[in-house]
Amino acid sequence: MLSAIRVFAKSWVATLLFGLLIVSFVVFGIGNRNNFSPRISNSVITAGSRSIGPAEFKRAFDGFKGKLEQQYGQQISPELAAQNGLDRQVLQGLATSEAFAEKLNRIGLHPSDKLVAAELRKIPAFFDQVTGRFDQQSYLRRLADNNLTAANFEGQLRDQITEQEAASGLIAGLTVPRAYAALAAIYTMESRDFGYFAIEPASVPQPPAPTDAQLVELMNENKAQLTRPEFRTLTVVKFSPSQVAATAPIDPAELQKRFNFRKDTLSSPETRTVIQIPAKDAAAAAQITQGLAKGADPALVAKQAGVEAITYANKPKTAIPDGKVATAAFTTPAGQVATVKGDLGMAVVKVMSVTPGRAVTLDEVRPALEAEIRKDQAAEKVYALTQAYDDAHQGGANLAASAAKAGVATETLGPLTQGGRDSTGQPVQGLSQKLMETAWSLPAGGESEVEDAGNGEYFAVRVEKITPPALPPLEEIKPQLARFWTQRELMKAMQAKAEALAARVTKGESLDAVAKSAGVTVSQVAALDRRSAGQNQALSQDLLGKAFGSRPGDVFTAQDNHPGFFVGKLEAVHVGDPTTLAQNEEQLRPQMTQGFVREIGESAHVYARQTVKVTMDANRAREAIGLEPLDGKGAPAGKGGAPAGKAPLAK
Repeated sequence: MLSAIRVFAKSWVATLLFGLLIVSFVVFGIGNRNNFSPRISNSVITAGSRSIGPAEFKRAFDGFKGKLEQQYGQQISPELAAQNGLDRQVLQGLATSEAFAEKLNRIGLHPSDKLVAAELRKIPAFFDQVTGRFDQQSYLRRLADNNLTAANFEGQLRDQITEQEAASGLIAGLTVPRAYAALAAIYTMESRDFGYFAIEPASVPQPPAPTDAQLVELMNENKAQLTRPEFRTLTVVKFSPSQVAATAPIDPAELQKRFNFRKDTLSSPETRTVIQIPAKDAAAAAQITQGLAKGADPALVAKQAGVEAITYANKPKTAIPDGKVATAAFTTPAGQVATVKGDLGMAVVKVMSVTPGRAVTLDEVRPALEAEIRKDQAAEKVYALTQAYDDAHQGGANLAASAAKAGVATETLGPLTQGGRDSTGQPVQGLSQKLMETAWSLPAGGESEVEDAGNGEYFAVRVEKITPPALPPLEEIKPQLARFWTQRELMKAMQAKAEALAARVTKGESLDAVAKSAGVTVSQVAALDRRSAGQNQALSQDLLGKAFGSRPGDVFTAQDNHPGFFVGKLEAVHVGDPTTLAQNEEQLRPQMTQGFVREIGESAHVYARQTVKVTMDANRAREAIGLEPLDGKGAPAGKGGAPAGKAPLAK
């Protein structure tokens, strides 16, 4: 998976995803942006007047890492992500985005305050759940919950609007010329005729068994792939509620106390559907009351009064913010209208429907409450065990002795890799990312403190032994190496034979004659185009690539999907039917236009990056995600090399 991360992070898909992430951060993704404040000294990125701090970078990094974790279905630690260059990719992506935003600012693209306010009021996250409209208090509360201020957020929204407006100006009405689409259609529908024959393993002499010296040489050639990762042997003590599961009867008094405390939240309250219409004065209230009593449409009645009706659909009493209005609404019979002078002003309410509440009994919730009490009791016992262990450990006892004093068993794990696999490559059960991160932060003989594993569980770990990365002994992998060496030599022999036979065809012999001399027959392929090429399972991708990359009369060799080679000759190239070409051209034109749009966007960002001075602090970026800064040689500063316990990337 790690190699896939490296490839993905460099791909055009990653570039597009950076853009999507940056846009998504506008809604609670990145904070602490202030485009109008002086540049601060701890900036990770600066681009002209703009800057990104550590907290903002960490959110971007975590967001992109989360996308990869979701894609691959596996957790990725910051260390492993950084080893594969993800921190640098995020750094570069954000730097380019900031440069582009700064460039737009310099050329004078500034959305009006009115436009920003209008877009802000379209975001559902800031709507009042009762009225369904934008609510200033909800807006400020949501911002505060995400460590944002209105200035921060509106600055981000302003950036997004600016980019959207710039994009609209660049690409509005853009369509690629028909000539471009015509060339693509001709290329797609072009068909080819060629002949080929196969060179199979049985057609060449079998190579002799390799010597040990040859196998050692092969090992050294593939050292990076064959080197085994670092292994560690661990001793772990775990503290879990399952170790101390309570089985004793529950104290009836404790159960009753818990029930009395939880009764209101466990019961279903009465709910009502209520229409509330604010009234400016008593005369307006009387007019509204008369209209509602006659069964008029509440929305129309409210409109005539110059206000808007508020609907509480099947809501409890607590959903109505004005206490006096709530009391009136929940004491008025269904279908009736009441006028009330509330704490927030006069209002008229009409009760549309009533759903009675239901109070639960102790017997109904007894199993759930008993399970809850047992869980709390188990948590208390687990805490007592961790305290007993910690007291012994702080007193100088090692992990095993401290666990014994606490009465908790230890477990030996390993040897295992940082990825949680044993020496055979199989996953080891019972591991967590927190446990592995803690174990790999310790030296040999090191012991952790009691760590929270989540879900009421705790652990402590000791590193018993560290086995550095190393090549396996020759004898251990000799059979696999011998098979690989034999296969490689066989492929060399088949390739040499294929090239020799191809040379004869190039010199003038017919493809059929050369194939016959090799004891095989020629296969003919007619009218093969690029759209249908992949449907022929007998043709390898290499063979198809050579066939579509050759000119009539060219002779070529290609590798088969299984061990073997082909010798082929391109006979003819045919242009597609004009009518079909015209239809295909129209189908391709929108697709090519989209491609041009992407390229324009990419070019605009590249231009901004080249013309706006951008500074980046890679070490500050590493610190932001909890990693040590690197020295000039790429090693963690102060360590003199790779930190203890860092696993290699392969495996």
